[in-house]
Amino acid sequence: MGLCVIIIALFYLAFFSRKKNVTPEAPKKNALVNCPICTSPLSKGENIISKVYRPMNVPDQRCTVSGCPHCYPVCEAGVRRVCPVCSKNIPQDGYLVSRLFNKTQGKKHVMIVGCNQCLHNEAR
Repeated sequence: MGLCVIIIALFYLAFFSRKKNVTPEAPKKNALVNCPICTSPLSKGENIISKVYRPMNVPDQRCTVSGCPHCYPVCEAGVRRVCPVCSKNIPQDGYLVSRLFNKTQGKKHVMIVGCNQCLHNEAR
């Protein structure tokens, strides 16, 4: 009888000690993607502000990326807007130029070409 009580007590302690190690819904970083301009992690519900240009039924479209809620329209303290191509600062009214590829099965892929400043300098 005493042995059964000890075994049940060990199972009880093992079960509840395992539960304590697993934190109930610990704050996770729900960042699915980082902003390409300021590299801030975007939480659920935060979106990158961008414009996609017509026509909409082609597999390759021009797209501009203005930023995320952390860097556009106003930068938060300590956030820098940097072009991932030329590594220069992007002005507040600047943007990234990119190509949006509409793949089959509804998936999308974005390729950043550069910022409006480095593409403007390259055209000269």
